[in-house]
Amino acid sequence: MQTLDLLVLGGVGIDTIVRVPALPLPLADSIHVPAVRDYVAHTGNGYALAAQALGLRTRFLDFLGDDEQGRLVLERYRRRGLDFDYIVEPSGTRRSVNLVDPAGRRLSLYDGRHPDALRMPRDFYLPSMRAARHVHLSIMAWARDCFADVQALGLSSSTDLHDWDGRNDYHRAFAQQADLVFVSIVAMGGRHFEVMREILEQGRARLVVATGGEQGSWWLARGDAMPGHQPALAPERPVVDSNGAGDSFAAAFLYGWLQGLPPAECARLGALAGAYACSCHGTHEDFVTREQLLRLRAALGDAPAAGPAAQG
Repeated sequence: MQTLDLLVLGGVGIDTIVRVPALPLPLADSIHVPAVRDYVAHTGNGYALAAQALGLRTRFLDFLGDDEQGRLVLERYRRRGLDFDYIVEPSGTRRSVNLVDPAGRRLSLYDGRHPDALRMPRDFYLPSMRAARHVHLSIMAWARDCFADVQALGLSSSTDLHDWDGRNDYHRAFAQQADLVFVSIVAMGGRHFEVMREILEQGRARLVVATGGEQGSWWLARGDAMPGHQPALAPERPVVDSNGAGDSFAAAFLYGWLQGLPPAECARLGALAGAYACSCHGTHEDFVTREQLLRLRAALGDAPAAGPAAQG
């Protein structure tokens, strides 16, 4: 019996946010910055909490350290009421230090720390997988091995490749096994339309979505001749921090996709959720709710579906 809309596998850690005067940083012995703060963050955390805020019945599984950072995660989820279970990992809780400039742009220094050989036991995740409609797999090495069970159970799946360059084989293994694939154009050197087509041609994906921050997003479904494009939308409040905006976009897109909405409408929901996230300090501290998202969508009006993206 499916009692979950979404199972998220992997991807929680602690972000230390440092607000800097500019990026790149000037070469200096010391730079005075505002208060440095720690936030429960990373991509799986963003998907799980954003999906929960949108009303999706969500469960989250991961590895967590028996450390101060792990206790921050557990306390956050206790307060939010998120359905979370974990296995203690001796190497500790994953961490990042994110440098954020006044415009909200960031540079992330990622400490993954978990050993490459780490694997999640099947008897730990299979009961949750059997209860789910959809599984989102973060790009942890151990999550890659879970695709076989997702497909054997006949479930739909998604993954987010973040700043993949379109060539690295580690990311390609995820790209070729998920039904819905999110990518960022940041590291693709203008090749994102080519990479989107390759994902559809070489894997099982039904839809590929590429995000470009201020440039908006693009989607390409199997059989489409041209990608569609959704421009970025301005938030109601000032932009203060882009940390977590991509995860909020993707979670709202996934929310629409699970309801059977067309990609153009899913992309509009994603653009609204991503814009909302950019108006919030920190990573994954505040998420648009389903009621807020529907209000924002209604205020947008009956905007026509975005047309094909320009090639070039």
